[in-house]
Amino acid sequence: MSKLAVKPQKEAELKARQAAPLRAPSALGEEAVKNASAALNGVLADVFALYLKTKNFHWHMSGPHFRDYHLLLDEQADQILAATDVLAERSRKLGGLTLRSVGEIARHQRLLDNDAEFVTPRDMLAELAEDNRRLAGFMRGAHELCAEYGDVASTSVLEVFIDEAERRAWFLFETTRSNEA
Repeated sequence: MSKLAVKPQKEAELKARQAAPLRAPSALGEEAVKNASAALNGVLADVFALYLKTKNFHWHMSGPHFRDYHLLLDEQADQILAATDVLAERSRKLGGLTLRSVGEIARHQRLLDNDAEFVTPRDMLAELAEDNRRLAGFMRGAHELCAEYGDVASTSVLEVFIDEAERRAWFLFETTRSNEA
């Protein structure tokens, strides 16, 4: 068989694999997979949005506390980014799909972007604190839904991320407090 005859056969196999469904087997049932994956993807979109906002503020930080705030936001952004892969893979392990593009993230995110040319350091930190609190709330909603379906692995993952979001919110809140007794 010539190399030319093999190439169309390989292309046909590749196209067949590309068209194959991505549904992994799941013991949770079709409704659970659909709803839990949707909840996880909503959280994932918000996590991506928060990551980018945190980096935006990290890059545009200024003022007398620049170094401390710059490093704090960099540390928080790293933690937020680490959650993205875990959330996306959790959705896939369930048998669902996950986000595919920035456009899809934008369609699902509930946290607002901040495209302002200038934001004061205090306002940056306060906005991120509120966003982290809201994210923890969204995660609690996803946790409740996953618990209804007996998806203990997703609830476990979300519990860790809720704690991390609350810790970030706490640090940001404490950073913005005045020196009053």
